[in-house]
Amino acid sequence: MTDPDDKAKMEALSARIDAVKEVHAPKPRTPDHHSQAQLAWRMVIELVAGLGIGFGMGYGLDAIFGTSPWFMIVFIFLGFAAGVKTMMRSAEEVQSRQAAEMAEDETHPNG
Repeated sequence: MTDPDDKAKMEALSARIDAVKEVHAPKPRTPDHHSQAQLAWRMVIELVAGLGIGFGMGYGLDAIFGTSPWFMIVFIFLGFAAGVKTMMRSAEEVQSRQAAEMAEDETHPNG
């Protein structure tokens, strides 16, 4: 029923489709070791920034009101709490990104 010429055309078309799929196939993921270091530095910087901002605000308020160390102590603790909260938010963001990548890998086992 099928003509040998049609069969040859179908094989040629199949070969062209396979070639295009191979060119556009997603590249295998390689683990990026630098991303973990970047994440660690980001968290350290967030914590230090919170402490620094709290120290600056407390020191400024102490200078304005003349209450030597009290505002500085309170705002250092508030800055520490804000830094930890920001670090936790960053960790949740990274965790959700990794979960999404794992789910994507499970739905596309060939990629």
